[in-house]
Amino acid sequence: MSLITAELIQFARGEFLLDWEGIHGAPHWARVRHNGLVMAELTGANTRVVEYFAFIHDLGRQNDNHDPEHGYRAALIAEKIAGDLIDVSQSELDLLMEACRGHSDGHLEADVTVMTCWDADRLDLGRVGIRPDPYRLCTEVARGQELLEAAYERSLQW
Repeated sequence: MSLITAELIQFARGEFLLDWEGIHGAPHWARVRHNGLVMAELTGANTRVVEYFAFIHDLGRQNDNHDPEHGYRAALIAEKIAGDLIDVSQSELDLLMEACRGHSDGHLEADVTVMTCWDADRLDLGRVGIRPDPYRLCTEVARGQELLEAAYERSLQW
């Protein structure tokens, strides 16, 4: 069962400044969620954090191009709605905020849940014409040829 409630979606629609159907919008979030949950079965990542990350990580974007602070803004959004629109413990919130803050910085080392979040997002780069580079993925699971190819193909269909 999805943790993404109608109330969270309504909030996201009001918060998200860009095209809901665009490259950083809801279809991207859905693919990141799918990638992350598939990976979490194999990495042991916290699926609550992975699922919330998918729908929050780009909420702070102000444009579809270079926006280096959007992850920090997303982390602040997560903190603001914790306990209200997202049901997370303090340790889950800490992981979620770390994942949001660092998701576009190219980091490769972190808690397995954070790395799963980062890889779930990076596996969707095909939507912007970039084939994910296995050397820029954090987990062995994401670097697996079958998962990598399936995610890439899915990202091209947006």
